[in-house]
Amino acid sequence: MGAWASRGRAARVPVPEPEPEPEEALDLSQLPPELLLVVLSHVPPRTLLGRCRQVCRGWRALVDGQALWLLILARDHSATGRALLHLARSCQSPARNARPCPLGRFCARRPIGRNLIRNPCGQGLRKWMVQHGGDGWVVEENRTTVPGAPSQTCFVTSFSWCRKKQVLDLEEEGLWPELLDSGRIEICVSDWWGARHDSGCMYRLLVQLLDANQTVLDKFSAVPDPIPQWNNNACLHVTHVFSNIKMGVRFVSFEHWGQDTQFWAGHYGARVTNSSVIVRVHLS
Repeated sequence: MGAWASRGRAARVPVPEPEPEPEEALDLSQLPPELLLVVLSHVPPRTLLGRCRQVCRGWRALVDGQALWLLILARDHSATGRALLHLARSCQSPARNARPCPLGRFCARRPIGRNLIRNPCGQGLRKWMVQHGGDGWVVEENRTTVPGAPSQTCFVTSFSWCRKKQVLDLEEEGLWPELLDSGRIEICVSDWWGARHDSGCMYRLLVQLLDANQTVLDKFSAVPDPIPQWNNNACLHVTHVFSNIKMGVRFVSFEHWGQDTQFWAGHYGARVTNSSVIVRVHLS
């Protein structure tokens, strides 16, 4: 017997479609400098400083210059934004050998209107220089709600004076000498303190404005009357504004103390929280 022959149709072989030619990558460095400046002005400041500045010499020159940062500041059309732009233009630092424009750090750190105190409400004792008296500092929940606080916790003192301090470097925070010496800024300080109902307490605050050598140029101190025992969990607010800032201020020292008046073992002393140091711009 003969073998059966297959009469099926031959399978079609698909014809591959031609691959599209790869698009030529856009090289931003080919843009005119004035157009590249506009493009870079839409990049977040921290990315500009951390990555874009490393691309090439041309990009580094743009990031280190003033024009890019003035363009970024000009986008804020609020009253504060307009005042900042005017200050940035009028308080420009002198050209320094191969040093970046200070406006870059200013835009990245955004120090105006921001609380410069680290850990104001008691996420442990980090960022504070502390001196423990009695049984030392601890962190507890607030017994009275503090408005506007990022956390409803507080630092609690003991039966002997407990002390806590931060020294803020204003240049490190993003401000530059010409701005600090312009007479157009003010430094607002604030602190909340209180007591637990069954124990009286005492509290002290000292804020100092220091020059580059840590010499005191101005200060504010508060020694309010003690809160008595059986006080319904009293909570008080201390504020002060340094409005006529002397030339040369470069640091702010913020320091407060607390203790109880019953001299009980444990933590029955002054409760402090939501400490703040905020730099603002005179809008007038």
